[in-house]
Amino acid sequence: MNKKFLLFAAIMLLLGGGASAKDYVLTSPNGNLRVGISNGVTISVCQQGSELFSVKAALNGMEGKVTGMSTAKVQREHIVSPFYRQPQFTTAYCQANVKLGGGFGLHVRAYDEGVAYRFYTTRRGETVVKDETAVFAFPEEANAWLSYSTNAEKPFAMAFQNTYHETLLRDARPLPAFLPATVDCGSAKVTILESDLRAYPGMFLKADGDQLTAVFAPYPKTMDYYKWRGMSFVSETEDFIAKSTGARTYPWRVMAITEHDCDMPTNNLVYALATPNQIGDTSWLKPGKVAWDWWNDWNLRGVDFEAGINTATYKYYIDFAAKQKLNYVVLDEGWYDSSKGDIMNPIAVIDLQELIDYGRKKGVDIVLWTVFNVLDEHLDEACRKYAAMGVKGFKVDFLDRNDQTAVEMAERIAVHCAQHRLMLDYHGFYAPTGMSRTYPNIMNYEGVFGMEECRWAKKDTDMPRYDVTFPFIRMMAGQVDFTPGAMRNGTKENWVECYQNPVSMGTRCHQAACYVVHDSPFTMLCDAPTNYEREPQYTQFIAQIPDQWDETRVLQGQLGQYIVTARRKGDVWYVGGQTNWDERTIDLPLSFLADGNYFVTLLTDGINAGHNAEDYRFGRQTCGSADKLTIRMASGGGFVLKIGKINSVDHF
Repeated sequence: MNKKFLLFAAIMLLLGGGASAKDYVLTSPNGNLRVGISNGVTISVCQQGSELFSVKAALNGMEGKVTGMSTAKVQREHIVSPFYRQPQFTTAYCQANVKLGGGFGLHVRAYDEGVAYRFYTTRRGETVVKDETAVFAFPEEANAWLSYSTNAEKPFAMAFQNTYHETLLRDARPLPAFLPATVDCGSAKVTILESDLRAYPGMFLKADGDQLTAVFAPYPKTMDYYKWRGMSFVSETEDFIAKSTGARTYPWRVMAITEHDCDMPTNNLVYALATPNQIGDTSWLKPGKVAWDWWNDWNLRGVDFEAGINTATYKYYIDFAAKQKLNYVVLDEGWYDSSKGDIMNPIAVIDLQELIDYGRKKGVDIVLWTVFNVLDEHLDEACRKYAAMGVKGFKVDFLDRNDQTAVEMAERIAVHCAQHRLMLDYHGFYAPTGMSRTYPNIMNYEGVFGMEECRWAKKDTDMPRYDVTFPFIRMMAGQVDFTPGAMRNGTKENWVECYQNPVSMGTRCHQAACYVVHDSPFTMLCDAPTNYEREPQYTQFIAQIPDQWDETRVLQGQLGQYIVTARRKGDVWYVGGQTNWDERTIDLPLSFLADGNYFVTLLTDGINAGHNAEDYRFGRQTCGSADKLTIRMASGGGFVLKIGKINSVDHF
């Protein structure tokens, strides 16, 4: 059905279809967004009187006849958000409760920052969802940013890692794209996300003309195992997508609406719509930085032992972490025989208890890598054993799907680990859906085309462009486990693929800026300790950048071009900037600072960074809130500023 006809029909219903306008219209608290809800169910969204988009929604093919609707006054919610981009925030919305008959209904919310809806059922028995319809209709010639599945044959089985394809929506590839996805509607960008995904499959989108249509992974019927890693996969599926018993709500379908690109990375709707904290006390959880082994291939040099997956190597990582005041060392794949899924027994050359005790003495904790289904199959005994030994958490990898049973597994692991005071880093995972609000022990998520790609990428892979695209889109969903920190850096011309000794795309300062630009409370220093030790001033600088923040602002930026993010911890500000392969000079007003005199430490691209991406320089000067800094970023470049009041000299 043509979008314009849908909108016309909705407006006709609102204006004269037998129900008063107030029964079928919802307005955002500031009045800028107007949401029409009509039989169908069609939800049409207008911004300041102009149409943006519409959504045709249904569950199990229901006709969706509206049998009644009630609305509430503006609801305000103060949300405590540990380990998020700020420790707390307040949100406001207007909500409609739409009765649909047959034991189903629909909640619709209008926020100033976007619109969300979710189905619910009051049925007592079993409900099998054969399919859910969500058809998003956009203006003609709309531009879109889509991340397609990397598995054309089995599109629902992949790691949710791809760059964004920027395209006219009508020219998009006929492949399912995973969330989030952004569409430019002219006056504003609309980003489609989901929140409170529980016991239900995650949403994919498939382009069809000027529309995006939701598709979902079917419910697994039988599972099988790959010969490596003990990893399970879906071998046969049912003819439905979800099943449940009794009354329940379904996931929120979120349409974040942003007039300015700089508002995108700090949109809080996904977090705000999720179920509140279910684990209680979070004081035992500790974010922090990690000395990481896998990306640098255990590539130590100048040591008097054979580097690799062994006790001596990990003691070296612990010593490095302690010196730099890093909180953790992750033992990535290899500490147990992953080909057998033998999570309960470390390999012979790893004395795990010795490493845990050694780290404890130096203030460094151990986190263990594993595969999702392997942990799940040993969940109680693994949690009991490793928590008792002193392990602080798991990096859980290779879920590589988001059907209902996968989502249930992720929640089951979160609940059980919280009971044993174990935190989690979800790798090989779909984009966040608010689970870190529900289970704050999930500290970070991958679902991003991160640094690991540089180990096997091809030269035409445009990582710098992706690096200034995903913070605007993917980071709206939540934290990113991008794993930055490369010490070998390449320009567009001289970057080379190297698995054993990998090289990042872009400059050293581009890497450093990740620690400010990214929402990442559990983040890696991905390179080898011996590489960092050769450059102590730089290493100390990135190591002391905070992992928790009191305030986050995006000061400048344009999707796919560049980004400048400012974050405050106490009375100290950090500003990180990144550009794509275009060299760029920016003027940065310091008006975000309070009155007073400040020291600023500048880490910027060196004058020769366009030729040698590892070139950088440190500078220092005084400044005030009325000043403006002019900063040059090389091709693929970046910068980091640390700004503190002159009377806080202990910070510098």
